[in-house]
Amino acid sequence: MKERPIHSLPGIPYLIGVFTLTVLAVWLVATGIGPDPDINGPVSGLRIVAGIVVGIFAFLSLIGLYTVQPNQAAVISLFGKYIGTVKDNGLRWNNPFFSKKKVSLRVRNFESGKLKVNELDGSPIEIAAVIVWQVVDASEAVFNVDDYESFVHIQSEAALRSMATSYPYDQHEEGQLSLRSHAAEISEHLQKELAERLADAGVQVLDARISHLAYAPEIAQAMLQRQQANAIIAARTRIVAGAVGMVEMALAELQKNGVVQLDEERKAQMVSNLLVVLCGERSTQPIVNTGTLY
Repeated sequence: MKERPIHSLPGIPYLIGVFTLTVLAVWLVATGIGPDPDINGPVSGLRIVAGIVVGIFAFLSLIGLYTVQPNQAAVISLFGKYIGTVKDNGLRWNNPFFSKKKVSLRVRNFESGKLKVNELDGSPIEIAAVIVWQVVDASEAVFNVDDYESFVHIQSEAALRSMATSYPYDQHEEGQLSLRSHAAEISEHLQKELAERLADAGVQVLDARISHLAYAPEIAQAMLQRQQANAIIAARTRIVAGAVGMVEMALAELQKNGVVQLDEERKAQMVSNLLVVLCGERSTQPIVNTGTLY
């Protein structure tokens, strides 16, 4: 079902007309039942009947009046059949037998609850997201689902669970997407999956971002130790790589300038000393050799 715009009439003239008809109906009934020797019985009865008919017509016209706020739509149906959608703002009028269902077209957002799911590697995590959405097809929102707001909330949680199980929490390999390190890519995936799930409800997802991400409490301490270990290994790897480069540069400069001629044993000892100095966690204490290397 796709939205079909229909025309509605301005409501102010009809409101004035309803007021006028109401006054006329009251006058007809009042003059029909009031003591007036110039009016015989049949004429008096006709005035009463005419007043009642005019009153009923005024009442039906009043039912046809409704208001449409800015960024709001009114879905019109007749005895269960979809007629169209009115988006004209202000006081409007349509057939009084039409039923009107108003739907907000404003941008809305909500934050999902913290969901406990297993990420790609099987570790339990807690995750939540902020979803920004808007109704773009009022007829689909009304007729395709029972309650489109509840539908959005439930499908958003389902999409978040599905997305969380497709990625690891941390990046273990170069170029691998993870929940913690690739926020933009993860948000794009979540938004795309939400768009597919909510398209039948006439809802457009404007933005979807993770608002909370953490390991589950029962494994948080162990995962923290693993992260610290990975950080230490990465730091040590970088330190060793830098130290090796500095040692190579030092040996190359010494050999190029002819400062000293080193055999293989002296080179090995020099490399060992430099690596100890460069890779040690604490400052080294120099020992002055007053003799020979041997």
